[in-house]
Amino acid sequence: MRSFIAIELPETAQSALAGLQQELRKTGADIRWVKPENIHLTLKFLGDIEENSVDNIVQVIKGACDKFSPVHLEIRGTGLFPNAKSPRVIWAGIHPVSAVSGLQHAIESGLTPLGFRQEERKFTPHLTVGRVRSFQGKRPLMERIEELEERGFGEMDAKSVLLMKSELGPSGARYTKLAEIFIKKRSIQHSGDSSQ
Repeated sequence: MRSFIAIELPETAQSALAGLQQELRKTGADIRWVKPENIHLTLKFLGDIEENSVDNIVQVIKGACDKFSPVHLEIRGTGLFPNAKSPRVIWAGIHPVSAVSGLQHAIESGLTPLGFRQEERKFTPHLTVGRVRSFQGKRPLMERIEELEERGFGEMDAKSVLLMKSELGPSGARYTKLAEIFIKKRSIQHSGDSSQ
């Protein structure tokens, strides 16, 4: 099953990003928009995994989350990957980058012994809001994104990390939560202990 590790966004942030999508739609650009409820902060894309590997992956995430405190993040700014010349992905930025980079690195390092390759590219925390399908309407899109370079789209507290399953269908991706691991030891619920 296709899987990834991510931090979920609160509904307020999803609504703000839906507003951003509405603004960018007005440019007439040819974009495949991500459903607001599907926008998340990806920490690691795992690709296809076996069901029997889920427990080991969860243990790695738990080990990483035990070392960190919940972090307060700001969603701010927009941009394009890989660059403005040949844009493929429209994103909103996450700040401060350092607040989530340590956690992401701990998860990635922990997964290496399980056979997952480390990313060669430096981790850039971002939220994918749309994918560019063609160059139609490219110029007005670029101009609007530049204008929104410093616009804020809300704040969020990252208190847990999710292991997600992704199923691709005709109407886009459908995500299912396989596990939720709380950041910091005291927040994790143990069996036989009802306190969070």
